[in-house]
This record gives sequence, structure tokens and C-alpha cells, in this order.
Amino acid sequence: MSDIKKIITTCTRDCPNTCGLEATVENGRLVRLTGSKNHPLTRGMACHKALKYIDRVYSKERITKPMMRGASGRREVLWDEALDLIAEKMKTIRDEDGPQAILYYQGYGERTALKLLNKCFFNMFGGVTTLHGSLCGGTGQASQNMDLGNRISHDPLDHYNSRAMILWGRNPATTQIGLVPIIKEIKKKGGRIITIDPFRNRSAALSDRHIAPAPNMDAYLAMAAAKILIDRGAHDIDFLSHHSAGYTAYKAILDRYRVDKLCYLAGVSGEDAQYIADTLINFKPTSILLGWGLHRHKEAHFTIRAIDALGAVSGNIGVEGGGVSQGFEEYGPYDPKCWGDQLNPGRRTILMPYVGEELLNAQNPPIRMVYVTAANPVCMAPNSALVAEALKRMEFVVYSGHFLDDTAELADVFLPATTFLEEYDVMASYGHNYVGPVNPAIEPVGDCRSEFQMFTELAKRFSFKDQYCKSADAWLAEICAPIKAWGGDLDELRHTPFRVPEPMAPYLDKVFATPSGKFEFMTQFDGDLLKKDDETYPYTLLSVAPFDYICSERTLADHPPLPEVRLHPAEAEKLGLADGRPVIVKSPIGRVKALLRIDASTRRDCLVTERGGWIKAGHGLNRLTAEMVSTVGNGTPYYDTRVTLCRV
Repeated sequence: MSDIKKIITTCTRDCPNTCGLEATVENGRLVRLTGSKNHPLTRGMACHKALKYIDRVYSKERITKPMMRGASGRREVLWDEALDLIAEKMKTIRDEDGPQAILYYQGYGERTALKLLNKCFFNMFGGVTTLHGSLCGGTGQASQNMDLGNRISHDPLDHYNSRAMILWGRNPATTQIGLVPIIKEIKKKGGRIITIDPFRNRSAALSDRHIAPAPNMDAYLAMAAAKILIDRGAHDIDFLSHHSAGYTAYKAILDRYRVDKLCYLAGVSGEDAQYIADTLINFKPTSILLGWGLHRHKEAHFTIRAIDALGAVSGNIGVEGGGVSQGFEEYGPYDPKCWGDQLNPGRRTILMPYVGEELLNAQNPPIRMVYVTAANPVCMAPNSALVAEALKRMEFVVYSGHFLDDTAELADVFLPATTFLEEYDVMASYGHNYVGPVNPAIEPVGDCRSEFQMFTELAKRFSFKDQYCKSADAWLAEICAPIKAWGGDLDELRHTPFRVPEPMAPYLDKVFATPSGKFEFMTQFDGDLLKKDDETYPYTLLSVAPFDYICSERTLADHPPLPEVRLHPAEAEKLGLADGRPVIVKSPIGRVKALLRIDASTRRDCLVTERGGWIKAGHGLNRLTAEMVSTVGNGTPYYDTRVTLCRV
């Protein structure tokens, strides 16, 4: 007779949807993952990436025992041997060069409450070198903070109040499936959906219009629509007069250009700009959702602030169903004192977008050891070749993960981590306001351990063991103190999501946490910084989110022989390239062999590919991306990479 159990849990992967899930376990084996019907937002939905995660849990390629590298290669070891060696190396390096000779690289692969606690271990150890900056959304948040003071997005459920939605660089059909029912409901009620993206993404099929601006030229499109609104007298005079600062200076920026010139610079038709303006006038309120691709330019703040300005000019800031929404404060439900940063206020940090260069150039002390969790920086950070070279030069590298990916290949010690389906934890979201339970559906596969268990056992080898070694429940009670202060119950959170008490629609009182207390317009704009013309490398490389995977979360067997790149047929003909044939993609810093797919829906100035493929599988497009950092927010301008193609 079968023993069947159903366990409520939450997806913890690097995705804004953070789905509530129901795991079905039969005789101790995970057999099905479905969306939990009790989650107030995802309501029984889950993307196919989550539903097929069972294959990842039970993959034959998964590493399920600790491994160490020796003279004769890797060998499996017991946990005590691996942790003893790590502790010994850490103590030796600290005694000789101080704790900052060690870098802790914590990525975005999973950001549960107990995993964020890993920083506390290193702070108690003495304050190692850590990271600042971002490979993802830091630019967007910092840019919106300039306008709003404190970026607060509309709750996704508030979008049911929208009469229209503009997906500006956002692709929920691939990256946030929970928004799709909302999109369909807006359309059902006669509303409009607009997708704005240089690449015709999957969400374009859900939209009434797809607009494809030139890469990094979205600011001009937003300015064109704003200028049309003002010319028609459809701007929100009350908001501009009483609740904003800097509008006169922003209007002067608009006055430098005619609408047709703005559309030309944006690479769109005048009808596209008119359609956006018409939507904002006749389908109020309109919600504008910003995607993460918008952040991947050095001067991305110009685009994001121009879109914020469009929201303000059109009267969509501080109204239900409106807003310009970018993301949510995923660390907000936790007490930051638990990370222990206050123990070492002067500790060194290195810039994440320059991680390879900074590792090699660090002095006083040089970095000798790197400890990596929830990340695959050799694959995902810019200039992969330099990141790999930096790790090869390290005296000692520790990696916690599931598979022998590009970064794991360079590790001296591999620690096999559990998946979220084998763990107990709590998960907040950067895509909505709900904190969800993480409950173990199955026992750990093989000899895998959660990172909480790893660091607890490792801490027993140090003098701070009494402070660090607490139960998971004891730590969660401290970490989740804000949830308790908001009236949440941690026992109830074991099976029911808790909503962070942020407003459904922010800024209804028209008060902003800016110096003026008002919405603050962009008052300086330098369009010359946006265009990146290069005759030698004529195409902008857009490495977009895959439909089937989240970043580099895949196995070696999941990769086709070559990565695919998409090019407009006119450009392929000009270069003498044929569909389905291998090509070489070159940038100023590297080259990658790829398979060409001719795609008429692709802009002529773009080369589109999916991100996340491993270098060891012949992929690894970040071998083409150079280290750069955004002007605002210390983000990574992946999309400022320029490339060309030639036959093999």
C-alpha cells in the first residue's frame, strides 16, 4: 500500500514569482510538483521550470557526497574530512594574512532566510572580504530611488485594478508566470497590454502591440510618449504642480527634441509612441512593469528615470492600478542584524561586476581563498575567462552546490548541497509581497546537507561556536523578528504564506521619501552616453532569460552541442551566413562558437541568445562580456557588449 504525502513549500530559486508549491511524495520519493492553490498570488500556478525540478533533484549528474581535489584528481570524502580541511585552511590564512584574505562569494541562486545567515558565520570568524554591487537589479532599484526616495512597487494583485499594462522589458510568460492570469483578466475586460522589448519575447503573444526599440534607447521612447501627452494637454497638472520637483527642468529636456526625432533615436515609428500615449490617456490607470534587462546598460538610469517620468506625467504615480513597478525588498522581512555586518564595519568589499579583476588585483592582503555558495560566477559573471583565471590562482576554493558546473570544476572542495525540497527554511520574494514556508518534502539525497547544516558543523571548529550553533527554529525566530512585529506567527508560516504589510498601491498620499518629499524628475540627460555605435562590432548582444532554465541551473546533459544565436535575415545575408550553420561570435575580449538561427522578428542591430549555458559544455556567452559597472547602482551592463559574426 502506497504511503502518499503532500507537503506545502515555496520555490526558492532566482525568480520573482516565488511560487507556492505542493510536493507529492510517494513512499519517500518525490513524484510531483504542482502549484499550491492556497497561495494568494500564484493560486495553484507554477511554471514548467518548477514542475520539472524533480529531474534535477534525482539527476544522475548530481553530486551527493563531499569531494576533494588531490594530486590524482577528485575523490569522495567524509564530511568531517572536508570540514576539517576547510577550517584548517581558514585558520591558517587568517593567522598569516588576516580574515580579509578570504572572499565569501554569496550569489543569488537561492536567498532564503537561513542561507542569508551564512554571512553571520564569516562575520563571527572575523570579517572576510565580501561583495558589493550586483549582477542583476541593483541599477533599477537605485535609479527609482532617485525619483521616489524609496522604491515601492505595486502589489501584483493591485494590477487587477489596471485598465492597461505596459511590460517594459518584462517577459512574464518566461520569468513571472503569476502575472499571466492578471494580464489575461485585463484583456478580458477590454484593456490593453503592450510589450516593449528589442527582442520579440514570449509575452508579446499576450499583447495588443509589441514595440521593439533599439537597445538602450528606451529613454527616447518614454520621452516621446511624455511629449505627446503634454502636447495634447493630457498631462496630470495637479500632480506636476503640487507633488513633483524638477518638472520644469525635465520639460526643458523634452523641449530639445521633436517627437519624430525622439522616435528616430529610439528606433521606433511615430505610431508606436502615439499608441503608448493613447493608452496612457484612454486606459487609465495603466501599470508599467520594468524588466531586468533594462538595467543591463551602463547608463540605464536615464531609461528608468525617463519611464518613471512618463508615469508621473501621465498621472499614474500614486494611484491604484497604476505605478511604475520594478521589484520588491526581498530582505525586508528579516532582521539585518542577524547577518552580523555590524561586527566588522570596516571590512573590505570588492565590486561584483569586476570580480575577476578585483580578485587578481587585491592587495593588503591579497585574496588567497574563495568560498562560493548559490552562485556560478565563472559562467555568470562578466569576462568569464578572467574570473576562471582568478580562481585558478587562488590557494584554496570551496564550492557548495548541486552539480560540477564551471565554478565547481575549479574548487578544491565540493560540498553537496540540498535542494529546497530537502530543506526547512523561509523564503521572501523580489516579485511580490508574500513570505512563504520552505518545508522538506523528502530526506536529503545521498549525503547532501543544507548550507545551514554545513555552516553549523563548520562553526563547531571555531571559537565562536556557542554564539553561532543554534537550532534552525531559534535562528528563524531572530531573523524573522520583523514578521512577528507585523503580527505574523512563525508556526502558521510553516504552512501559510505571510503578506508583508506594504501598501497594495504605494504613494497614495503623494508623499515620497526624497529630499523634497515629492516625486523628483530627472533634470540632467546626456543622450550621447546611450548610443554605442561600433562598425567593427555592429550588434548588441542580448543574453535573455531562457524559457526552460533559470540562469545556469542546468546539467551537462541539458546542453545542446552549441549555443544558438538569433540574427535578422538581412544581416545574415549581408554577412554571407546561413541558417542552422555554425558561426563564430566575436567581441573585443573573446569568441564563442555558436549555431546561427535566422529570425525575422529580431532587430537588425541585435544578436539574441539565451544566458546561462556552461563553458564546459561549449556555451558560456559571458566569455564575450567585458567588466563594466553601471553609473548608478553598481550593476552589470551585460547589454553594452558589442559583437560581430563570421563563418567558422
